[in-house]
Amino acid sequence: MTTPLYDRDGWLWLDGDWLPWREAQTHLLTHSLHYGMGCFEGVRAYAGPGGTHLFRVVEHTRRLLDSAHALDIPLSCSADELIQAQRQCLTKNGLSNAYLKPTVFLGAEGLGLRAKGLTSHVMIAAWDLGDYISPQAARLGLRALTSSWARHHVNISLCRAKTNGHYVNAMLALNTAVKAGFDEAIMLDPEGYVAEASAANVFLLRDGVLHTPEVTSCLQGITRDSVIRLAREVLGMEVRERRITRDELYLADEAFLTGTAAELLPLRELDGRHIGARAGAPAVGEPIADDSLTARLQALYRRVTRGELAPELAAFRDWLTAV
Repeated sequence: MTTPLYDRDGWLWLDGDWLPWREAQTHLLTHSLHYGMGCFEGVRAYAGPGGTHLFRVVEHTRRLLDSAHALDIPLSCSADELIQAQRQCLTKNGLSNAYLKPTVFLGAEGLGLRAKGLTSHVMIAAWDLGDYISPQAARLGLRALTSSWARHHVNISLCRAKTNGHYVNAMLALNTAVKAGFDEAIMLDPEGYVAEASAANVFLLRDGVLHTPEVTSCLQGITRDSVIRLAREVLGMEVRERRITRDELYLADEAFLTGTAAELLPLRELDGRHIGARAGAPAVGEPIADDSLTARLQALYRRVTRGELAPELAAFRDWLTAV
């Protein structure tokens, strides 16, 4: 049985102070618990030959502060303070390969949409992160279902902000897909074009060109940006950001998902269609080919995140922040 996340030793950072893990509590009338007003980030730390590094923590922290600003939640801490706190969160908890979750939330001074005088809080937690979905997912890939739950319109939510309430929509889509026997959900935007997976961006390869949905209804993912730059700058590929229809995924030579937790996972099947079948891809349930674009990008991403920066990857050194 998996140990509950709350049942462990360790330390959390809250508003500049360190709090024993088991003593971390919020009041039952905490405003963000009731109304979803808040934002967060997911950040990865990786151990490599040169020690432990946070991956693109500067960009993640900037997005956290941007999200809070978009929500009109005032914060007193700076980006430098938050980055330093994330580094300390790893060392204080003795972690190397870990997932960190900086979170902004509102206090329990009042309830209701018109509540005034609410205190803004920032907390940071870190823990060991196991395999996303399964140990085999990176090689065998995922089976997905196109969801009936559409991704938000840009006038319904803040699509550039990583807000807490935004993920209710994603959980509905994912839970429906999992109950139907799939691993993941592919969500369309309100006009019927591919937006993203439940918590990951989508890419497809067709005739040597890499395509990904433009950032309208989908989150402007930091892993998405990393993969685009690796494809363009290291592999010399053409990458197009544009509207994509679901049948383009059916007909793709390859497809994959990207995200901080997911990293880079092959998408092998959508709505019962074997992606890549026409291009001679291995059958669903068999490992992806070592010379596939997906596998090559996985290898590049792994090398960069672990700090294994050969000359062709030296330009990405600023993605790493030493712990």
